[in-house]
Formats: sequence, C-alpha cells, structure tokens
Amino acid sequence: MTETSADRQDPIRVMVVDDHPMWRDAVARDLAESGFEVVATAGDGDQAVRRAKAAAPDVLVLDLNLPAKPGVQVCKEVVAANPALRVLVLSASGEHADVLEAVKSGATGYLLKSASTGELQDAVRRTAVGDPVFTPGLAGLVLGEYRRLASEPGPAPDTGEPDAPRLTDRETEVLRLVAKGLSYKQIAERLVISHRTVQNHVQNTLGKLQLHNRVELVRYAIERGLDDE
Repeated sequence: MTETSADRQDPIRVMVVDDHPMWRDAVARDLAESGFEVVATAGDGDQAVRRAKAAAPDVLVLDLNLPAKPGVQVCKEVVAANPALRVLVLSASGEHADVLEAVKSGATGYLLKSASTGELQDAVRRTAVGDPVFTPGLAGLVLGEYRRLASEPGPAPDTGEPDAPRLTDRETEVLRLVAKGLSYKQIAERLVISHRTVQNHVQNTLGKLQLHNRVELVRYAIERGLDDE
C-alpha cells in the first residue's frame, strides 16, 4: 500500500522557490514554524531544479515568475525526475492561462499569494497527499479545460483490450467523484468512508491504470465520460 503523509509521523518535507528573498524567507519561516520541514529554498529556475533533485522534498512551493528558467519548466523537469513530488504553485498571477499552463506542466495545486498563512499551510498538507488545491474560482476553470481537451480528437482510448485494468465498483465510484472536482474530504463525506480510505482507493487506481498523479486521473475519467454520470 502506498504511503501517504497522513500515514507518517515525520513532518512533510517542503522546498520553497521564489526570486524575492524576503518573500521566500517569510514563507519558509512560516512553514517551518508550523511544523513542516523546510529542506531547501531556491531563487531561480536552474537552482530550483538542482536543489529539488538533491533535497527530495514532498512538496515544492513554486513561484512561476523566475529568472534563468520559468516556473512551468521547473515544474515539468522536477515532476519528470520524480513523479512522486507534488508541486503547489504560489503565484501573484490569477491569469487563466498561467493556471492552465501550470496544471498541464504537472502542478497539483495553484494558490494565489493573497492567501493567508493558514490557507497556505492547509494547501501544503493537502498537496502532500495528492489532493488538488486551487484558489476559489480556479478549480472550475481547470475542470472545464480538462473537458475541452478530452473532447478534442485524439488517440482512441484503450478501453477494449482484453487485459484492460479492472477497477472495483468502489474505485470507479471514487474516480467518478474525483472527475467531478470533489476533494478527498468531500468524497469521504459523500461515501461515508475515511479520508485515508479515499486516498488508498485513488492510489490503487493510479497503480492499476499506470498513471502518475491526479491530473492524469481526472483526464482519464473525463475521456471516458465518468464526470457526466
């Protein structure tokens, strides 16, 4: 069974990337004081990629506007190097194009810098277990983009092969709710099961479908029309 941060006693390992030293230090300090283990910081894109590989954080708190290498490229490279790494974008930009580009690059969540310290702490905890976190109003935008992409012509989904992975009824039910944009907490409440059980179902489904993260899982579900059921 895949381990989640909820199963561990050790603190969530976090890395903070921002090109403004005062902001970067303040975020790192706030997270450290609230019980997270800040394993590294970085001030530009190249440095971020190098240090992320060396420090192996659970969550990368990433600004998009970076010198040397843009944040979306950093996100692509660190997730490609370590698919278990979760990226939480913390940006001053609420532009829809920036949000969608970040998610397509592998970010698990997107939070505006206007968020409170408490909201950031909660976002890091949720991101660590793969729960997508978006500033209010952005989650619907992202789901809409998934639906648009899924409706475009492309390779036919491999649904008819005899060795297609079979999901249990409960896994399919959880997958359907994930595709509708519900958080793990909301799914747990809807199905009257624990938050950890939801996480386990999602991890099992990812393994069966050979997918790496919830972004790919939502896309898979929408391509098969599960969000409309």
